[in-house]
Amino acid sequence: MARDTDKRNFALREDDGTESSVFSGGTPRQAALKAARRLDPAPSENEANPEPLRLREKGTKKVHVYEGWAWEESAPDDKPDWMPGDITKGNVSKQGVEHLNEI
Repeated sequence: MARDTDKRNFALREDDGTESSVFSGGTPRQAALKAARRLDPAPSENEANPEPLRLREKGTKKVHVYEGWAWEESAPDDKPDWMPGDITKGNVSKQGVEHLNEI
Protein backbone atom coordinates (compact mmCIF):
# COMPACT_ATOMS: atom_id res chain seq x y z
CA MET A 1 0.00 0.00 0.00
CA ALA A 2 1.26 3.45 -0.89
CA ARG A 3 2.27 5.84 1.85
CA ASP A 4 0.79 9.33 2.03
CA THR A 5 4.11 10.75 0.83
CA ASP A 6 3.63 8.85 -2.46
CA LYS A 7 0.41 10.76 -3.18
CA ARG A 8 0.48 13.69 -5.55
CA ASN A 9 -2.14 16.42 -5.92
CA PHE A 10 -3.72 17.37 -9.23
CA ALA A 11 -5.91 20.44 -9.75
CA LEU A 12 -8.80 20.20 -12.22
CA ARG A 13 -8.42 23.15 -14.63
CA GLU A 14 -11.40 24.79 -16.27
CA ASP A 15 -11.32 26.30 -19.79
CA ASP A 16 -10.63 29.78 -18.36
CA GLY A 17 -7.60 28.55 -16.38
CA THR A 18 -9.25 28.47 -12.96
CA GLU A 19 -8.73 25.41 -10.82
CA SER A 20 -11.97 24.22 -9.23
CA SER A 21 -11.09 20.95 -7.45
CA VAL A 22 -8.06 19.00 -6.26
CA PHE A 23 -7.75 15.23 -6.61
CA SER A 24 -4.95 13.14 -5.16
CA GLY A 25 -3.43 9.93 -6.41
CA GLY A 26 -0.17 8.12 -6.88
CA THR A 27 -0.46 8.61 -10.64
CA PRO A 28 -2.23 11.20 -12.81
CA ARG A 29 -4.60 8.47 -14.05
CA GLN A 30 -5.82 7.75 -10.51
CA ALA A 31 -6.69 11.41 -10.04
CA ALA A 32 -8.35 11.53 -13.48
CA LEU A 33 -10.52 8.52 -12.63
CA LYS A 34 -11.69 10.28 -9.47
CA ALA A 35 -12.50 13.40 -11.49
CA ALA A 36 -14.36 11.34 -14.14
CA ARG A 37 -16.69 9.87 -11.52
CA ARG A 38 -17.88 13.41 -10.73
CA LEU A 39 -19.13 13.94 -14.30
CA ASP A 40 -22.83 13.60 -15.08
CA PRO A 41 -23.30 9.85 -15.51
CA ALA A 42 -24.86 8.34 -18.62
CA PRO A 43 -27.32 5.42 -18.35
CA SER A 44 -24.67 3.02 -19.71
CA GLU A 45 -21.00 3.07 -20.73
CA ASN A 46 -21.94 2.79 -24.43
CA GLU A 47 -24.07 5.94 -24.20
CA ALA A 48 -21.47 8.01 -22.33
CA ASN A 49 -19.92 11.00 -24.08
CA PRO A 50 -16.25 11.68 -23.28
CA GLU A 51 -15.50 15.09 -21.80
CA PRO A 52 -12.06 16.73 -21.61
CA LEU A 53 -10.31 16.69 -18.22
CA ARG A 54 -7.20 18.82 -17.67
CA LEU A 55 -5.30 18.10 -14.45
CA ARG A 56 -2.35 20.26 -13.43
CA GLU A 57 0.13 18.54 -11.17
CA LYS A 58 0.55 20.80 -8.15
CA GLY A 59 4.03 22.27 -7.87
CA THR A 60 4.75 21.79 -11.58
CA LYS A 61 3.78 23.30 -14.92
CA LYS A 62 2.57 19.96 -16.30
CA VAL A 63 -1.06 19.55 -17.34
CA HIS A 64 -2.21 15.98 -17.94
CA VAL A 65 -4.99 15.93 -20.54
CA TYR A 66 -7.59 13.12 -20.48
CA GLU A 67 -10.96 12.32 -21.96
CA GLY A 68 -13.24 11.04 -19.23
CA TRP A 69 -16.73 9.59 -19.08
CA ALA A 70 -19.05 8.23 -16.40
CA TRP A 71 -22.03 5.90 -16.32
CA GLU A 72 -24.37 4.30 -13.80
CA GLU A 73 -24.38 0.59 -13.01
CA SER A 74 -26.22 -1.59 -10.55
CA ALA A 75 -24.22 -2.32 -7.41
CA PRO A 76 -22.93 -5.89 -7.04
CA ASP A 77 -25.10 -8.43 -5.21
CA ASP A 78 -22.57 -8.74 -2.36
CA LYS A 79 -22.54 -4.98 -1.69
CA PRO A 80 -22.44 -3.68 1.89
CA ASP A 81 -25.70 -2.45 3.44
CA TRP A 82 -24.67 1.22 3.27
CA MET A 83 -24.00 1.15 -0.51
CA PRO A 84 -26.81 2.48 -2.75
CA GLY A 85 -28.40 0.28 -5.43
CA ASP A 86 -26.83 2.24 -8.31
CA ILE A 87 -23.19 3.29 -8.43
CA THR A 88 -21.28 5.63 -10.72
CA LYS A 89 -18.32 4.22 -12.61
CA GLY A 90 -15.84 6.18 -14.69
CA ASN A 91 -13.07 5.66 -17.20
CA VAL A 92 -10.43 7.87 -18.82
CA SER A 93 -8.19 7.91 -21.87
CA LYS A 94 -4.97 9.94 -21.82
CA GLN A 95 -4.59 12.45 -24.64
CA GLY A 96 -1.20 13.88 -23.70
CA VAL A 97 0.72 16.30 -21.49
CA GLU A 98 0.90 20.08 -21.89
CA HIS A 99 3.36 22.48 -20.28
CA LEU A 100 2.17 25.84 -18.97
CA ASN A 101 4.14 29.02 -19.49
CA GLU A 102 2.60 30.86 -16.51
CA ILE A 103 2.38 30.05 -12.75
